[in-house]
Amino acid sequence: MGDQLAETWAIHDRVNLYLLRAVPADALGATIGPKFRTVGGLFAHVHNVRLMWLKSAAPDLLDGLAKVEGADADKAGLEAALTASGRAVGELVRRAVAAGGKVKGFKPHVVAFVGYLIAHESHHRGQVG
Repeated sequence: MGDQLAETWAIHDRVNLYLLRAVPADALGATIGPKFRTVGGLFAHVHNVRLMWLKSAAPDLLDGLAKVEGADADKAGLEAALTASGRAVGELVRRAVAAGGKVKGFKPHVVAFVGYLIAHESHHRGQVG
């Protein structure tokens, strides 16, 4: 089951990257209103929330990763950041499965953790659309 869970995460992560690649570069600054994140800001937020969980559950996986400010993000930078944080979360999932399904700082288990991340990130993909 651990391989299936890691594969599920990887599929979801690829969908985020497919969407980012489909967004025109000049649309990264678009927003649905003044109090909403920009398209680039939404992708940055997804990356930054991943970093928040990595900091809590597996800080050693943060090596080489940094927060992204949405206002300053370009497509190449966002893609690189999301690719790296997606790999790190994948490693966190594999470690959690190997440790009996526990994710430090998240209850009840790794399956729920992956479900939470997918739901959260999918919500923001919908906002991008």
